[in-house]
Amino acid sequence: MDQLCYYPVPKGSLVDGMQAKACENTEKPSKLRGLTALSVLCALSLGVLGGLGAFTFGYGDGTAYLSNNPASCANCHVMQEHYDAWAKSSHHGVATCNDCHLPHDFAGKWITKGDNGFFHSLAFTTGDFHEPIQIKERNRKVTQNACLYCHGDYVNHMLPVEPAGEMQFCVHCHGDVGHAGRESGYSERD
Repeated sequence: MDQLCYYPVPKGSLVDGMQAKACENTEKPSKLRGLTALSVLCALSLGVLGGLGAFTFGYGDGTAYLSNNPASCANCHVMQEHYDAWAKSSHHGVATCNDCHLPHDFAGKWITKGDNGFFHSLAFTTGDFHEPIQIKERNRKVTQNACLYCHGDYVNHMLPVEPAGEMQFCVHCHGDVGHAGRESGYSERD
């Protein structure tokens, strides 16, 4: 026997009030219910991650990292030694952290700043980093390009002939220019 459902009847029709007839299948397909549950779960996850990100950005004084002030780089205890070494270096009066450790074009600067900020925060929060910290290969190339940006006129005779050609990193011979006390050629990668 079919279940009866009551539907309103429009005024002015032959039958006033409610009319009973067999119910139509009013259940939503299970696929649609699963999609709705997935959407709610995704929205909830994004909300939690966004909230945690906003809290962390506020708690960690994230706006300080948007500045050009080298002291903001020393907010993390592992950076204090590097900040102190920069303050004693020959470049402290002419270059900040951003001048040497970020690209000089607008997009490259902010992409690198965001990328480094995220991975530095992750590493320092989880404690999963090498001590003393080491520069990544990508960031080493950024620093090399910063040297060439400022000193290209002096070293253009040493640049590779081909655009993608290899050359010695400047810090191989000048390891203590940006951070005093470092020995030149302190790494096999230089």
